[in-house]
Formats: sequence, structure tokens, C-alpha cells
Amino acid sequence: MTSFDAIVIGGGHNGLVAAATLAKAGRKVLVLEAGSEVGGAARTEEFAPGFRVSSVAHLLNRLHPDVVKTLDLERHGLQFARADFLPSVALSKDGPALMLHGAYGEVLTGTSSSEQSAWKDLRAQLLRYAGMLKPFLSRRPPDLAAMSLLETAGLGQTALALKKLGKEDMRDFLRVLLMNVADLLDEQLEDDRLKGLLAFDATLGSHLGSRSPASLLGLYYRLAGETGGAAGAQVLPQGGMGAVVAAIRSAAEKAGVTIRTSVAVARIIVEKGRAVGVALETGKELRARTIVSAISPATTFLDLVGPREIDTGFVRKMKNIRMKGDAAKLHLALDRPPQFTGADAAAHNGRLVIAPSPDHVERAFNPSKYGEFSPEPVMEITLPSLADPSHAPDGACVLSAVVQYAPYALKEGWAAGKPKFLEAIMAQLEAYAPGIGESVVHAELLTPADIEARYRMPGGHWHHGELQADQMLISRPVSGWSGYDTPLEGLFLAGAGSHPGGGVSGAPGLNAARRIIAMKG
Repeated sequence: MTSFDAIVIGGGHNGLVAAATLAKAGRKVLVLEAGSEVGGAARTEEFAPGFRVSSVAHLLNRLHPDVVKTLDLERHGLQFARADFLPSVALSKDGPALMLHGAYGEVLTGTSSSEQSAWKDLRAQLLRYAGMLKPFLSRRPPDLAAMSLLETAGLGQTALALKKLGKEDMRDFLRVLLMNVADLLDEQLEDDRLKGLLAFDATLGSHLGSRSPASLLGLYYRLAGETGGAAGAQVLPQGGMGAVVAAIRSAAEKAGVTIRTSVAVARIIVEKGRAVGVALETGKELRARTIVSAISPATTFLDLVGPREIDTGFVRKMKNIRMKGDAAKLHLALDRPPQFTGADAAAHNGRLVIAPSPDHVERAFNPSKYGEFSPEPVMEITLPSLADPSHAPDGACVLSAVVQYAPYALKEGWAAGKPKFLEAIMAQLEAYAPGIGESVVHAELLTPADIEARYRMPGGHWHHGELQADQMLISRPVSGWSGYDTPLEGLFLAGAGSHPGGGVSGAPGLNAARRIIAMKG
């Protein structure tokens, strides 16, 4: 039997990042992926003959610079220039679109000069405040019960950075930290299109509306990430998100990582309170000194470890992680490119958002609280084949959209609800791109239930758990166990359910690997 120092469960991007980092530190690493391909929800797949699309994640906006540097991803083909940054476009049914250009609105067009000035001030403030969170993304959350000198120093640096904001900014940062995003936007902006776009971004991927308490945190989380060295920037990689996964995989394999696909883990082997290996569904057992789970924490403990091996308090915490997704993914194969009202060619190459106002976002959210989908959903749309013709046949076009709100536990069940929700989505698209329905060759709608089944993501939630104030930082995935360690010696967490959360950042995988290396695991 081949011996490995570490076995990584899950070949999503975080699992690959963790594996590559461990291998570069001299560990012999095996990655086990249950699916036929690595990459998880960041794969590029064919959904209709000749039409390819990024599966769930379709934009890159937070790949951590430490991941790029540590794995030398530029050498493996991952490079972005400022010219690649996508504009964000707030669509309107009956007028010109509003556009944020560059790295999240360095330039704003399509609105009044007074609104442009107000946005300039608000953007600078948001980036300053999000910058307070940025250092936490690349390190283990502090263990408040037993802080090391390094962790104490890190918190001290954060306190110093807060003080450096100045008295007025410091007070305002603390005032707005747990505000809802709609109230902050109403304080400083006038244009509903701009406010709707920002409210959408703050709540994307969360069970929150624009007036939900602490919804502003979602916008800070987004702006704490960066791409190509610029906060808030976003790109559509050539080849789709699968190209990002390919670069990470290349780095992992060059470092000596062994990757096996179509290999499902049935359980984690525990002996005397220590994880010592994995048992595959085939019955074969593999052993290693370190087991790294880059899948959902709840799946890891409730299914692979089992409640008998851990105390009841920890089991209860795992069962109580909120992770029911609210976002669906739509893929349309079109026989021609659509034309969105008020949007020029540059806008069509950007990120197109249907969220006309913060109130519309809130109204769209309301039904999901009661197990119903939104009759007028909000959505983020990309047309990846315009920039990368390999995604579609000549003259045709791919539309990729993340759509909210689509509750995982739909009251009527998704078998009955899915055709109705698709009809509501298409009606909304038709209102902003008249005639688009006539050009549809094939439509694929992935509800949270579909995402769960296809990509093994419990609840169909791409964060593997709600990214809200009580499930972030020192409480992610659960209080007392936020630092990638677990109650079982030799078992570590490295997926989106760990700090700092989901999105294609690689930070959980990198941070977990660094923790294992520091512990000589």
C-alpha cells in the first residue's frame, strides 16, 4: 500500500490549494475526489451540444494574492491585466444602464455628476472599512481562549489600523458595521439603480434581504477580496472558471500531488480519538498521518466521522449550521447574442445586474422566508461567449446567470416549482432584453437542490454555510473550532465552510495547510 503523509478529501479548488501547499512543504499528498473531474462548482462544463459554461461560480473576484504567489499560478497560465476587469452594469427596463467601470466603480457613468461625487466618497469609505477585514482573510482566526503571541500581535495591528482611520472614521466604522445595506445606501446615494446594484452585491449568496440586519457585511466581504491586485475587481477567465482550476491543479501536480477522481470516501477512520485514514466506498482503506477535509464541515462530521466519535455539544453545533442555499444558476444556449435595453457593446461584455432598487431586492427576498421563490427575481448575468467564442458555436451565445431568491426547501417542492421559477426568470429577462425568449435553443436551471446533488454541496450553498455575523471569523464553522483544527487529532478542515468562507479565493485551503505545516502535521 502506498503511504501518504496527508490525504485531502475533496478536489474542489480549496482542496487542491491545500494539497499543493502541503506538497510544496515536502509532504506526500493524495487528493480524493468523488466526482469524475476536480474543481467542484468552479468547473467549466458543456450543458448543450457546443455550448460551454462555468458551472456555478462564473466570475473570479477574490482569488487570494497569497494563493497566486504561493502556488506561482501565473507560471501555470493564470494572468490578468487591468484591461480584463469587467464593468458592473445596473440594467434598466426603459432607459440607459448605469455602469461601474474598472475595479468596482473607479469610474461611474450613466448618472448625475452629484451622484458620481457621492459614489466616489462612499466607494472610498467602503474600501477603507473593508480593508479592516482584509488581514483576517489570510490568517487563522484568533483562538480567544489561548491566543499565541503572533495572534495577539495580529489583533494589535488591527486595533492600530482602526485607530489610524481617525476618530471620525473609527466611530463611523463601528456605527455602520452591523447595519443593513439599504439604510447605509439611503444615507449617501440617490440613484435607485446604483443602490439596487450594491444591495444585490451585499446579499448575493446569502439568505438576506437588503433590509436584513448586518447585510452590509456581505458588501465588506466582497470588497475585502481582490483580483489582479485590485480590490473589488472581477474578471471572466479565458476558458471559464475551469481555467482557474486547471492552473491550481497544474501547480499541485508539479509539486508532486497525486490526484484520484471518481473515488468516493465512505468514512474517516478514527482510532483512540485520532483520524488515521479513510475508508473508500469500494471498501479499500488508506492511511495517513494527516486527514484534510475540503468538503462541508457538516458532511465531514455527521456523515464521514459519525456522531459516536465526537461529543454531543459539537454534534449539535454542526447540525445547527445554517446552510440552505437561496441562489439558483441559469444557463441559456442562445442562437444569437441578446440585446439588453440601454446597454452598449461594452456593457454586454460586463456583469449585467437586474436589481432595480434596494426595495426590489427586499421584495424579491421576502417569499424565500416562507419557502417560496421570488416572482420577480434579481440576478447577475454574464455572456461569456462574447469574450471567449470557444464557449458557443459560431454566431450563437451563452448566457450564464446567478438568480435569487430560490429557497432550497421550496414549499411546493422543486419538481413542481422548477418550471414555474424558470418561467418567472424568463419573464424578467424578457423585460430587460426583449425577444430573448425566441432565441433560446436550450435552458438549464440548477436549483439549490440540483446544486447539492450535482456538486455535493449540502443545501446547495456555495459557502457551505451562511456567511453571516454569527457564522464568520471565530464562529466559522462553529464557535470554539474556527482555526481549521477539529476535536479529532489529525483531522483538519479546509473548505468553504471554514474561515474566511466561500467564493473562489483558495484562502481556506491555504490557511489550513499553513496551520498543518506549523503544527508539523
